[in-house]
Amino acid sequence: MTSNKEKIFAYIEENEQSSVVELDRVLDIERVMIHRHLKALLEEGRIEKIGKSPKVFYIVKKGISGKILSFDKDSMSQEEQESIQDNFLFITPSGERQKGIEGFVRWCRDRHYDAYKKAIEYSAIYQKYESFRKYGLIDGMEKFRQTFGKDCAVDSVYYVDVYAWEVFGKTKLGQLLLYAKQSQNKDMIREIVSMIRPLIDRLLEKHAVSAIGYIPPTIKRSVQFIEELKKELNLSYPEIRLEKISGEVAVPQKSLSQLKDRIENAQSSIFVTEKKKYETILLIDDAVGSGATFQEVALKIKKRSLAKKVICFAVTGSAKGFDVISEV
Repeated sequence: MTSNKEKIFAYIEENEQSSVVELDRVLDIERVMIHRHLKALLEEGRIEKIGKSPKVFYIVKKGISGKILSFDKDSMSQEEQESIQDNFLFITPSGERQKGIEGFVRWCRDRHYDAYKKAIEYSAIYQKYESFRKYGLIDGMEKFRQTFGKDCAVDSVYYVDVYAWEVFGKTKLGQLLLYAKQSQNKDMIREIVSMIRPLIDRLLEKHAVSAIGYIPPTIKRSVQFIEELKKELNLSYPEIRLEKISGEVAVPQKSLSQLKDRIENAQSSIFVTEKKKYETILLIDDAVGSGATFQEVALKIKKRSLAKKVICFAVTGSAKGFDVISEV
């Protein structure tokens, strides 16, 4: 006899989608058991959940048709398992999170990659970027020295993770940042804050920061990432005043592909209106690509003798020298 779990799977497969309400209506199965069987099917990787309560639908996972596709994670080394389980995130085209080893296998299958070989490659790239970390943060100072040379006004620059890797694309944090900004999702912003708050606290203490400046956004949104970030961090430090001024046409820096254009944009659009002087100022932004904004704001701070040191922090940064992160 077909089990109730298999009846549920068969119904979803035949109808291409179903909700709990629909399953309850058409199948002679108690609702509590429907939830239990759906949970089991999700854990087995046979179905996906689309949406969030109260509008949730279940569909058969891509590549699954009446059978479970297996993958033996024990074929990976412990190091490979940990790097993937803790750091891999894949957001499907339908907007569902696939994380850890399960998400990695799904990502590989969608691209017809050998998951075993890609696991080795993923672990190697992960270790490469881990080697750049100091105090749990990526140190981007060498990138700034190469880009701005002797004119570099930034004393230290850090970001939590690179925005995207070679081969594997956007990192876990890169994806969270992208979708938090695009969807203006406050819950996702809070999730990011919970990940980065301990690192910011460590940075504040290490550099004896005396004031903070938040880089103002260019694009108008009803929910501004940097404003929500500031509110959620709720740091008890003086805040220096930074003003964003637009010309006749507001030109987002991310739309500019030349370093000189980005520098000109930052020079002409961000103004430091602070008058009080501090020992060390920490500038905070969501992402650092070319570094032009941090560089120009730091220059203005130092030209006005507002601080002896300018430390910069971004949620994500580029993985190479001059770069353009156009999505965020």
